[in-house]
Amino acid sequence: MFDTEGGWLRVSYFVLIPGAGGMAWYWHRVVPELQARGHEAVAVDLPGADQLAGLPEYTDTVLGAISDHDDVVLVAQSLGGFTAPMACARAPVDLLVLVNAMIPLPGETPGQWWDGTGWHAARVAAAQAGGYAQEFDLDTYFLHDVPAGVAAAGADHERPEADIVFGQPCDMERWPDVTTRVLAAADDRFFPLEFQRRVARDRLGIHADVVPGGHLVALSRPVELVDRLIGYLS
Repeated sequence: MFDTEGGWLRVSYFVLIPGAGGMAWYWHRVVPELQARGHEAVAVDLPGADQLAGLPEYTDTVLGAISDHDDVVLVAQSLGGFTAPMACARAPVDLLVLVNAMIPLPGETPGQWWDGTGWHAARVAAAQAGGYAQEFDLDTYFLHDVPAGVAAAGADHERPEADIVFGQPCDMERWPDVTTRVLAAADDRFFPLEFQRRVARDRLGIHADVVPGGHLVALSRPVELVDRLIGYLS
């Protein structure tokens, strides 16, 4: 493919991993934006509500989406941060981007992650500083910046996350040898920005980049998110 100046445009294959619940719909505003810019993109639908499916099954599903594609960019949101490194350990991935994501240690379970990172105290402190409710509710922590029409449509796609996944370890001996970027939304109330910066620094030794939006940034700011993703390719 050629760009507007007649040079070659690198075409990447984006594989998008959702967070809790595993709905591919979460990425429905991002996929067409990536395609409009000349890239391939697929959103993975995970069996989040299945009490018999957990991280190994999630990883197998992601590997099926990667298949034999080249120039793979794996993008993981929230809980998807546990599946992503397990997939990278088993398939060639050029770039891993963690978006408002849980960053696991080898052998850590999602259930252990909350206390291991000091998430609760960080979330409450951010709520106190920001002047919004400390008690969790969807509107305050997930939907506060999502357009009303998009949020309403999402009700038809909601499903619970089965408990099984929270007791399963991230099956890796070390972080995979793949270029990794951490992208944190400036107005994320669930994983506050300074919390994400600290976890990225402490666990990966890297700086978290910032994009506008909240925890569900793919729904609230898809264009700005894709701008960042495309920017990483160069």
